[in-house]
Formats: sequence, structure tokens, C-alpha cells
Amino acid sequence: MSHKLPQTGDMNPNDFRQYGHQIVDWIADYLTHPEQYPVLSRSQPGEIKSQLPATPPAQPETMDRILADFENILLPGVTHWNHPSFFAYFGITGSMPGILGEMLMAALNVNAMLWKTSPAATELEDVALDWLRQMLGLPAGLDGVIMDTASISSMIAIAAAREALDLDVRRQGLAGRADLPRLRLYVSDQTHSSVEKGAITLGLGQENVVKIPSNAEFQMQVDALETAVQSDIAAGYRPFFVCATVGTTSTTSIDPVSEIAAIAQKHNLWLHVDGAYGGMAAIVPEMRGVLDGAEEADSIVVNPHKWLFTPIDLSVFYTRHPGVVKRAFSLVPDYLRTAEGDAAAVKNLMDYGVQLGRRFRALKLWMVIRTYGQDGLAARLREHIRLGQQFANWVDAASNFERLAPTPFSTVCFRACPDSVPETALNELNEQLMTAVNETGEIYLSHTNLSGKFTLRLAIGNIRTAERHVAHAWALLQETLTGLQQP
Repeated sequence: MSHKLPQTGDMNPNDFRQYGHQIVDWIADYLTHPEQYPVLSRSQPGEIKSQLPATPPAQPETMDRILADFENILLPGVTHWNHPSFFAYFGITGSMPGILGEMLMAALNVNAMLWKTSPAATELEDVALDWLRQMLGLPAGLDGVIMDTASISSMIAIAAAREALDLDVRRQGLAGRADLPRLRLYVSDQTHSSVEKGAITLGLGQENVVKIPSNAEFQMQVDALETAVQSDIAAGYRPFFVCATVGTTSTTSIDPVSEIAAIAQKHNLWLHVDGAYGGMAAIVPEMRGVLDGAEEADSIVVNPHKWLFTPIDLSVFYTRHPGVVKRAFSLVPDYLRTAEGDAAAVKNLMDYGVQLGRRFRALKLWMVIRTYGQDGLAARLREHIRLGQQFANWVDAASNFERLAPTPFSTVCFRACPDSVPETALNELNEQLMTAVNETGEIYLSHTNLSGKFTLRLAIGNIRTAERHVAHAWALLQETLTGLQQP
């Protein structure tokens, strides 16, 4: 069917309705049977680009043709994060209510920079984030703002911590100032690289990101943190920030947040808790303890787009000091002034970060929470944790595999270690094993390096992942390992 677009104005509403139904039907079929696609795209570099015109179309093209190209050219180049056997990195989900929320967001297309530019966007964000705070068991008094990713949330935390020092950095900057000590911030050797990148972006420098060693369970060593802070004070540096992680990226280990909080209070450090992954587990009542100590934090980040079935991107930044964050970032030119803002009667989201433009992201989180309910969300997370523990048990019981880190959540770090293969050859064997199982298109695993060991990671987090998918991954790993060992 051919639909000719007018030279001015938008698409015909009847055509929009027809293709809208067609696309929703496609999405529903896709989410019902994602296994029809290989999890990991098999495209080669440049393959997609070579099939697309190098110049834009001068004349309108039909939606039929556009959708055909989506299916035939783009879809083979998609790695399917919504696949139930996507076990790489951290499993995520674009759930159906979240997708419907995205559709409504796109249709409204509001810019929530000011309360006045869409009161519902600002006020719903406050409500949805306070709901989430309650679900996580975090204390009242935390103020939440939606960011795009935890990388930005953590950078906002560093900037706020710097502003809290009252060094007039906002006005004078850092460069060329003899009156400023060197500012130091502390992370573990397992902390996500985004914290270091935030320090680079803010002009603090990599040399001032002090990496504290972790213990055998990949948790920050608190004694080493205390020693590093005292050493820096003696050297004339200014310690100001420490990041504790609940669910580290490589192993999902949990730092001793309460002990780190005590050191932060002793030395007046801003404590930031990165719970981007593991923090979500606190929605499960029996897992509430993973956030012990977080009530002492100056800021916390959790990511509903990681493990709360909300389409990417949506990261939540909580702080006990919204006034400090606002002081660090608020800049209101005349054209953005409003009567409500001047009277401090409303919250203008643009005041709490770098970006001016803000999407109505709260809508999709609100729809996810309402659709599944707190108990339903907890049940789904609990099942993921059960599946992760089940896989860990299979690894522990196998003579030719071993677990390389604790499994507090639903991510398992492990490797193959057949008796017939010397230690010096195990890294190569495990890399071959990961490559081989990923090339089947049936599952997708990622890896990390733990104490020099090439480590496979299986992360469970998709709402559609069931025990049969995890069992199949285990069977495929064993079968593939056997094949690799045969002469």
C-alpha cells in the first residue's frame, strides 16, 4: 500500500493510526518470541552502513519501505538486549508497560526543564521517585532527580561534593589558583570507571582518583581507605569524596557501606553510594540489608533501567543535600525565569544537573510501578536471584567449572577449569569458550578479569528469563567445553 505524504504538515493521521497498529503488533510479536533472533548480532563492521544510502532522500519515502528496511537491514545489526538469554553485562528489560510509557512520552514530546513547561512531568517525577525511595527502604528526606545514566548521576555527586567545600570553584574555577589544595576522591579498584571519568570531566585529574584495594571478596578494604585519607591529609591534600558500591560491575560485590560511612563522617567526606545495579534488590524485603549504611550517604544512585524493567535510559539520583546540588548547577538566564521559580514555589529540574532539556522519563517508571506493583516487582527480582543462585550451585557442583566471586545477587562469575588443562592455558580456553557459545546466537555472555583470570559473567535480569533459559545456558557451556577439549 502506498501513502503519499503532503509537501507540508505532518503525516496523515489515518496513516499514522494504521502504521501505529502495525508497529505495536510487531512489538508484541517480538517480545512474545524474541528467541527467533540470535542474541548477539552477527553483523560485520560496516555491513549495515554499506546497505544504507550515503545521501539523504530528496523526496518522501513510504512507511512501508522504511519499515521493510528496518526489518531487512537494521534488525540483523541489533543485539537483542530484550532476549531472555541475554546474560552479558547486566541483563535489562524494556517491559511492555515501560514501552507504552515511552510511546506516550514521545507523543507528548514535552521538555520538562521548568515546572511551568510541564507541571505534570516535574510533579510526577517527585511522586514516582518517592515511591521508589519507599520501596527501597531509604529514609525520608532524600530528594530525587532522574538522570539518563549512573555515569551522569555519579558525576553530579562529585560536582556537588566539590561545591559543598565552599571553595568558590563555581565562580573562579580550579585552574591557576594557588589558594586551592589538591582535591582527592576515593574509589575501590572495583568501582565503575564512570566515577573516574567524572573526575576527569570536572577537571580533578586522574592522579587524584585514589583507588583503594579490595579484599578477596572484591570489597573495598576499609583500613586501606583510612590509611589513604590520613596520608593525603598529611601531604597537604584535601580529601572530599568517597564512593561505596552496592553491586560492583565486575562481580556485584557489596562494599561495607556502614564502615565507609564512618570514615566519611570522621573526615568530612561526601559519601556517594553507587547502587546502580545492586541497590534495586532492596525492593525484595529479605534483601533490604544490601543498602545497610546507605541511609548515611550524601547521595545515592539506582538504575531502574538496569533491574526494574524500565526501558533505558532512566537513572535515579537521590541526595540529602538538594540545595548544594542546585547551588552547583543552577544558572537561570532571563528567558528561563518564571514567577513560580522566582518565588521558589516549585522545583525546576534544570537546576539539578548539566542538561537543560529533560524528557518526561518519570512517566514510564510510574507506569511500570503501577502495572506490576511493589509485590510483583519484588517477586520478579526474587526469581532472578533464585535463578542466579541455582546457576552458581551448578557451577559449584561441577568438577570442570569453578566460581571466582561471591554471588550476592543474580550475576555469577565463573570459569571452566578442567583438570586436563594447565592454569597457564585457562585464560585462552575460557575466552574460546565464551566466543564459541556467543557465536551460536543462543546465549550471550560477557567477561571480566579477576586477579588475572579470564572470568565469564552470566547476569540474569530480563523479565522474560525463565529457568529453562538458564538451564540451556549451562548445558550449552558444558557441551561446548567438551567440544573444545576434543582433539
